Amino acid sequence: MSRTSTEPSPALIELLSPARNLECGIAAIDHGADAVYIGAPHFGARAAAGNSVADIKRLCDYAHPYGAKVYVTVNTILYDDELAEAEALIWQLYEAGVDALIVQDMAVQKMHLPPIPLHASTQMDNRTAEKVGWVASLGYEQVVLARELSLDEMAEIHRQVPSVRLEAFVHGALCVSMSGQCYASQYCFGRSANRGECAQFCRLPFSLVDADGEVLVRDKYLLSLRDMNRSQSLEEMMDAGVRSFKIEGRLKEVTYVKNVTAYYRQCIDRILQRRTDYVRSSMGVSTYTFNPEPSRSFSRGFTDYFLRGRTHDIASMDTPKSRGPKVGTVKEVLRDSLIVSGTASFANGDGLCYFSSDGSLQGFRINRAEGNRLFPAQMPHIERGTTLWRSCDYRWEQLLSRPSASRRIPICWQVDETADGFSLTATLPDGHSFTETFPYAHQLARTSQETAVTETLSRLGDTIYEAQRVDIRFTQPWFIPRSLLAEWRRQTLAKIRVTPMSFSSPLTPVTYREAMRGQSLTYLANVSNQKARAFYGEQGAEVAEMAMEIAPDSGSNREGRVLMFCRYCLRYELNLCPRQAPQSRNVRNPLYLVSQSGKRFQLEFDCKCCQMLIRHV
Repeated sequence: MSRTSTEPSPALIELLSPARNLECGIAAIDHGADAVYIGAPHFGARAAAGNSVADIKRLCDYAHPYGAKVYVTVNTILYDDELAEAEALIWQLYEAGVDALIVQDMAVQKMHLPPIPLHASTQMDNRTAEKVGWVASLGYEQVVLARELSLDEMAEIHRQVPSVRLEAFVHGALCVSMSGQCYASQYCFGRSANRGECAQFCRLPFSLVDADGEVLVRDKYLLSLRDMNRSQSLEEMMDAGVRSFKIEGRLKEVTYVKNVTAYYRQCIDRILQRRTDYVRSSMGVSTYTFNPEPSRSFSRGFTDYFLRGRTHDIASMDTPKSRGPKVGTVKEVLRDSLIVSGTASFANGDGLCYFSSDGSLQGFRINRAEGNRLFPAQMPHIERGTTLWRSCDYRWEQLLSRPSASRRIPICWQVDETADGFSLTATLPDGHSFTETFPYAHQLARTSQETAVTETLSRLGDTIYEAQRVDIRFTQPWFIPRSLLAEWRRQTLAKIRVTPMSFSSPLTPVTYREAMRGQSLTYLANVSNQKARAFYGEQGAEVAEMAMEIAPDSGSNREGRVLMFCRYCLRYELNLCPRQAPQSRNVRNPLYLVSQSGKRFQLEFDCKCCQMLIRHV
């Protein structure tokens, strides 16, 4: 792709998909991901999603021919006795061909590392230009923004720190607390979210109680959020400076990865077809055996989550589980079956769910479906008029459990005659060309060779390429045996080496390098080892308090600490906010969340910063 020096280079746009394991990683590449993020054997922020270095190498080998990248998460906080192991692991990952590491712990700044790019995990709590600028000044090439940021906040960070690529989540499960700032799991269960062991405290039921002990809401999933879906706002996010669009889901199954990756690939491609100022960061066209549809994969309902400010569509208070799409209502309850009204079709093996009269989510499996008459494996206690959702779509799962996508890189062939033979050139979509020359005596053919040459060069079999065009530049109809031309084709393809597209940008303003100077850091900085402590000291900051995971005061001295920092606000969600709903019900503060085990958590509302804080009392 040739450009004059006055033309600005288009911004590289990356679709970044999750990989629970090698199978999911390969599926993500096949279904259109430009990059994949996957957990290391240890120290990834999902302890249940570790992968061997050998599997990660196999994923790199699979992704790189497409120009796609593999990022590995080493984003837990580290203890002193883990630093040597973590450093050795990073070298192993580098030698395996990994393209970048996603990290949280600042101990990496004091390690002897290979020349591997670093990305700042969202666990670093990257929500201000000052923080992002400081991280960029340390050499981080990509920063994962906090999920809670609006379009305007993203745009302002990009305006102030254009030197760093911004990565933002666009789809998947949401944490109610700002990432890296949630200590509820550690405090209540001894399982640190910053160590990849989150116990999902926010998916538990709570009652909301006021200062007088009045129960305002009883046994609801008050901290459980819907899932993010920003598919309708991708172009606006690009214009706000986001360059990497991240799908959450390193614990999700392969069918989720296939469906959601394919869906966002199509959404992004429609934008790139119109906008020449943006370009895809890898190559290959994916074709699918299905029509991608996110609502058919795991979801608790969707929200764009503060992208355009605060809204009332954030919470999933009735259940923390996936309901799937609505498929109808119960029209009639028979002795052994249900008659359902609606337009959905059903299959044997489908799983349906509904809310019972007490508000709990119930489910049943369809043993046999005859049109809209359903025969459950076990008849549920259900009433006429009850709404049904499909939590498991048997035919959909069967379709996606088989090979469901093919990704091919279109290439243009050019055959030229030379003084003593011929040359064969393969040109990739990014403009890079690969030429091989072959000595061979010129022999005139009796008829035109155009069809034979075109057919031979177009037969690319099980390679990752497909012929887009064949140009034959002969002065005479020269004869080349098909078998020989096929061998030349094979040799030329073997020479192709994809060069990953690189991102260049202005330097980070020097002012951000002083961002830490004079600060006194508490447990909120998540400093859990001496190397990180020393690094912050070099930056001019004092670590006044180590991470909660290693602080010696495990008992009463921790009472009253903030366990969660949330942009999500229960008062707003329940129409109790005095600012947004002045005529709302008057409740006595403070408010408390009470778990079913009897633990109490006080809610504080920082209206100036529009945040909700949760403390244990």
